[in-house]
Amino acid sequence: MTDIPRISDAEWRVMRVLWEHAPRTANEVIAALADKTPWNPRTIRTLLNRLVRKGALGYRQEGRAYRYYPLAKEAACIHAESESFLARIFDGAVQPMLAHFLEGRKLTPAEIAELRRLLDEEEERS
Repeated sequence: MTDIPRISDAEWRVMRVLWEHAPRTANEVIAALADKTPWNPRTIRTLLNRLVRKGALGYRQEGRAYRYYPLAKEAACIHAESESFLARIFDGAVQPMLAHFLEGRKLTPAEIAELRRLLDEEEERS
């Protein structure tokens, strides 16, 4: 899949269920979201249909049921959403974004070590 579809917040929740385990029927998706959302089953079916129209999901018919599966890769969607956020909010600049997220947050020593490791790797590649 070359074009990454724009996915709404509600659609992300449905996609996560299918990225976790696919294929799933609409009823299985509804059951997986039952404890996580107050959504009516009809709402979830609408979201599944929207995601199919956007090209994020595919399906195959098995008898009377449809089994849905992701066409869009989770990593690709996360990357596209991250780039869009960075461009919209921080004019594409990473440093101000990191500074903003670090302000007022308490990082654990493990989180700090991981950030250092990532920055060191990036510095070595540059």
